[in-house]
Amino acid sequence: MKTVKVLVVDDNPLVLDLITKGMDPHCEVIPATDGADALLKAIDSAPDLIISDYKTPGMDGRQLFEKLKTRESTRQIPFIFVAARADIEEKLKPLGSGVEDFIQKPFFLDEFVQKAKKVVDRLHLEKLSKQASRPGVIQGRIEEMSIIDLLQSLEMGQKSCRLTLRRNSQQIELYFAAGACKHAVHGAKQGDDAVYEVVKWNDGEFEIDFNTTTEKVTTTRSTQGLLMEGLRLIDEANAAAAESKP
Repeated sequence: MKTVKVLVVDDNPLVLDLITKGMDPHCEVIPATDGADALLKAIDSAPDLIISDYKTPGMDGRQLFEKLKTRESTRQIPFIFVAARADIEEKLKPLGSGVEDFIQKPFFLDEFVQKAKKVVDRLHLEKLSKQASRPGVIQGRIEEMSIIDLLQSLEMGQKSCRLTLRRNSQQIELYFAAGACKHAVHGAKQGDDAVYEVVKWNDGEFEIDFNTTTEKVTTTRSTQGLLMEGLRLIDEANAAAAESKP
C-alpha cells in the first residue's frame, strides 16, 4: 500500500515520465507539467512531498515554493528541487527551511530515485507514527519497508530509539542515538555481527520505540557503514555459494 503522495513537476514530458516510472514503485505519483499545474493540484489535494524542476515555463519552481508557503494548508509540504549546480547554489539554497534536498542536473535515474526515496521513507515513518496505537511506538512489516530503508530513515532523521525486529521465533534489537546504531543484540551475538544478521532479513515485523534508548555501545561503524558491510558480506556469501555449485 502506497501511503506517501508525491507531486512531480517537470515540463519535459520524457523526463516527467522517466521520474514517474522510477518513483512509482515507492509512492503514489501525481505528475504536473508546469508550476501553474502543480499549484492547482497541490491546493486541490496537498501532497506529502513535491519534487520540482527549477526552470519550468511561466511559474518556476521557486515561485511555486513561495506561493505554497503562503497558504496554511500547503506551507509544510517539503520540496526537493531539481536544477543545475549554479541555480542550486545561487537561487535555491538561500530558501532554507522547507527544502528537503537538491538533485543536480544531469542525473542518473537510479541515483535520483535513491535520493528521493530516502525522503519518502522518512515521510512514511512519520505517517505510521501518527497512526500508532501507543504514543512514540511505530509498528509495521519488513515486507512494506525493508531493513535498509528503516535504518537509512532513522539515520537521516537522526532518531534515538529502539528498533525491534521479529521473524518466527527470532528477535533482534538495535538501539539508535541521533541516527547512529550504537548497540545491537541477537541472541548471543552483539554489535556489528547482530546488525549483519538482520540485513539479510526480507520479511518479518518491526517495532520502533522512541521512548527507549540505551547507554551501551557495541557497534564499531556508522549506520551506513554497517549497512554497506552487511551487504558486502551477503554478496560474498552468494558468490561463494555460486562457486560451490557443480
